Amino acid sequence: MASDNDPFQFREFEEAGNLLEANKDAVTISIDDEDQKPQRQQNAAGFAPYAADEDPLSTDDKAELLSGQKKSAPFWTFEYYQRFFDVETHHVKERIIGSVLPWPGKNFIQFYLRKNPDLYGPFWICTTLVFAVAISGNISNFVFNFGNSHYRYTPEFGKVTIAATAIFSYACLVPLALWGLLLWRSNKIMNLVSFSFMEIVCVYGYSLSIYIPAVVLWILPYEWFRWCSIVVALCLSGSVLVITFWPAVRDDHPKVIVGIVSVIVLLNILLAVGCKTYFFSNPQPPLRNGSLSTVAVSPTSST
Repeated sequence: MASDNDPFQFREFEEAGNLLEANKDAVTISIDDEDQKPQRQQNAAGFAPYAADEDPLSTDDKAELLSGQKKSAPFWTFEYYQRFFDVETHHVKERIIGSVLPWPGKNFIQFYLRKNPDLYGPFWICTTLVFAVAISGNISNFVFNFGNSHYRYTPEFGKVTIAATAIFSYACLVPLALWGLLLWRSNKIMNLVSFSFMEIVCVYGYSLSIYIPAVVLWILPYEWFRWCSIVVALCLSGSVLVITFWPAVRDDHPKVIVGIVSVIVLLNILLAVGCKTYFFSNPQPPLRNGSLSTVAVSPTSST
């Protein structure tokens, strides 16, 4: 049995027990309470636990996403145009089919874009059309002169530059002018439907997709067939443009309606006819050696 003087023997503090029994409302302090006190003080002061370990940038992004107020980048930055190339493949396919097969009840912007225009499809459509026009024009020239012993084929790389200038200017400058015109008219008349610049660029880019198969068919050396394909392509492409922008002009003055629609159709015709005339015009056959004798020689005075 342990001795009463053993220092390691557990002893009850009788004085503390007597004091607690005498005053039951007394407040006791434990070690756990001391550890939790600073944390409670931080929470009361408005500081969340582990706030110093969190990334403030990620916190801001989460707050913006939850509130739906994500900041948009300025238009001169790469991030602004990056979202216009974020599009699914089936969306591009649907928009190409919708531009090739227009339907009066389906407005291209409202039915296919759904307030989500893209630049991916228009960029590659214009680029494909540029090379299709230049290459098909060279092949057409070769087919036309095939079998001519005096003809020597030389690739004309300058046609690529000319085709790129014409097509990209049409796909960018014409939508810019149309957007400014529609914006000016919507300020004059309040009930007009307005479209954004990117939506107009998207419509014009996809409207050129029908010209890619038409240009490939222009390789065949038949003028009647070329003009028939031009008429079909013009009707389909022009229908997409007129049906799409009709809600933006139908409530305007009749003269303004006729003028805007006429300009839209006329510029489309000029692009198609200009490409056909410049890149697919059949050159004159070269002169033969025997025809050189027909060249007139200036007479000389005899002495």
